[in-house]
Amino acid sequence: MNTKTFRLSNNTEVFYKRNENTPRIALCFNVRSNQAETVPGVEGMMARLFMQGTKNRSAEQIADELDANAIEFATDARADYIRLKFICLNEDFSKAIEIMEDIVKNSTFEDFDKELEKMKGEIIAELDSPRAKVVDNYYNTLFENHPYGNTNSKILENISKITKSGVLETYNSFLNNSKKVITIVGDIDPKKAETEINKAFGDLPESIEVEQTTQKPELKENKYKEIIKPDANQAHIIKGWLTETASEEDYPALLLLNIILGASGLSSRLFLELRDKKGLAYVVRSCYETYKQCADFYIYIATEPKNIEVSLKGFDEEIDKIKNIPVSEEELSNAKNNLMGKWAFSQETNNNQAALYANYGILGLGFDFNTQTKKRIKEVTPEQIQKCAQKYFSGYSVTSILKP
Repeated sequence: MNTKTFRLSNNTEVFYKRNENTPRIALCFNVRSNQAETVPGVEGMMARLFMQGTKNRSAEQIADELDANAIEFATDARADYIRLKFICLNEDFSKAIEIMEDIVKNSTFEDFDKELEKMKGEIIAELDSPRAKVVDNYYNTLFENHPYGNTNSKILENISKITKSGVLETYNSFLNNSKKVITIVGDIDPKKAETEINKAFGDLPESIEVEQTTQKPELKENKYKEIIKPDANQAHIIKGWLTETASEEDYPALLLLNIILGASGLSSRLFLELRDKKGLAYVVRSCYETYKQCADFYIYIATEPKNIEVSLKGFDEEIDKIKNIPVSEEELSNAKNNLMGKWAFSQETNNNQAALYANYGILGLGFDFNTQTKKRIKEVTPEQIQKCAQKYFSGYSVTSILKP
């Protein structure tokens, strides 16, 4: 693999991968602050305002310049870091770097009030979706009093507390008190890439190791939360548990447990048992979501309101099976093949690869984490799957239900 890792003069770690004969280059710039989010939504607001103008360009000029050069540019606030990324034609790399440098260094955060009102409207519209609402309620409950629980509903509750001065304080931490990682994937001369990246971002404040300022989330009791939505015509149910995350020993087994239970579509146990055999589900699936400090594993079903109790019983039955009966070698082998296939498909583009490597880098997992994890997945045994199920599905859980 044609890769290179180096550091800029300010200690920012850069990972470069050359994929020859690809027409577009992707770059991902992840920043993880030492300061926990002070007000729910302030980091997301900062990320939005990055696109609203700099000292050199108005929001319209940024949009027009990106459009004229066919550059796709995005900024967003994720659970553990802020992400800026672009994908452009090989010949427009210098232009894309110039625009990103301007946004990172010179954003003015103008149109604050207008953008805040726009964000509020978008959140209200999104939370009108029953599925979005039940997921929001689940994470809000699971990560109560932790930044991971700063869901859309939490942001909405605190939106009046988001101020421009708060955004500027967050931006100051983003620049001066943070770990910075850049990944580049595409067909570009490595010397040219290194020179341009150093010129644009090497003079930013030093990249530092980030200390954990919040305690690891804990679940100390079973929690059950209902939402009544009078106009809903379905019931939406989520049941989930806290688990180990990507940096820990059980990660490969948890990935495969997710595939077996509900993430492999038509062949998953939940689909076969709850939808095909029992006719309970419109949609049924499982999800394993990882963060820096922890992870969660949940089961989701959309069903008729009259089926809530029988669906919850169905969850319990499938959990009991996987806890008490080892999976067959064939089922485990199929799950490994399914997972490898999903990964190969999701990593086909330079854009996805850059985002993946940047995620690994900012979370301290190492840029070779994907390769190492594939080796570990191949070694997972049925006994490990069973022990994993027993370990996590015997702990406290959160149940979130939305119904008419």
